[in-house]
Amino acid sequence: MTGTPVAQAKALYEAGRYAEAEAEARAVARARPRNDEYAAVALSIAALATGAQGRHAEALVTYDEALPAFSRLFGADHWLALKLRSDRAQQLTSLGQYAECEAECMAVAEAASRGTGPEMSLLEAAARNGLVFALNAQGRHQEAEALVREALAAHRALDRMSLVLRLGLARSLNGQARHEDALAEAQGADELYRALPERQRHPDKGAVELAFATALLGLCRAPEARLQAAAAHDACLASFGPDHHRTVEARTLLDRIDGTRP
Repeated sequence: MTGTPVAQAKALYEAGRYAEAEAEARAVARARPRNDEYAAVALSIAALATGAQGRHAEALVTYDEALPAFSRLFGADHWLALKLRSDRAQQLTSLGQYAECEAECMAVAEAASRGTGPEMSLLEAAARNGLVFALNAQGRHQEAEALVREALAAHRALDRMSLVLRLGLARSLNGQARHEDALAEAQGADELYRALPERQRHPDKGAVELAFATALLGLCRAPEARLQAAAAHDACLASFGPDHHRTVEARTLLDRIDGTRP
């Protein structure tokens, strides 16, 4: 992307400057012809940045605007078009459309499994991660655990993908009340997170603390859980704003710890 019309928007997004990234990306998209590939890529960056600000419904609209252009320009089975579908599915989970997310992630993972090359392998893992989140959200924690362990066995690199998969595993274990195991996974995720370059950490701000808090609360260690939940909420509020799904989850957990909700 270096030296391209979308380079600035991409850099702003990677720096966690989501509002600026969105504004820059939308300006690029408006300034270029509708059938231009950089206009399409700019829309995809705008969708990512919009979702990162917690405006999930607006992000979905932008993804739906970008998807036909990606399919037309690159082909429906190209990894870029499939990645856009995978990213779009993440917004479905944020909007509570878990069954729809499950179906879309399964379709993307299947399509990616038929492809070749590192992009397709990474995309398959990303789609499986989205599927794990959707299964956990539907209370299907054992299915989620089996799937995420399979994905981790296939993806050995100690990178951001491993981080989000381990966080998904911690979520599935917490859902099964296996809180000691979940705490161990959260500790492993924390080590991975700290080892990542700063620019790769932004999308997962607060996620490790949230996993810790949930496990600690399950172990009846409420004071420690509250510290982690508060840290998660502060990080998410500063990075994503009050409406982002992770900010809301952290706030809900804090309220639960404080006894203001059942």
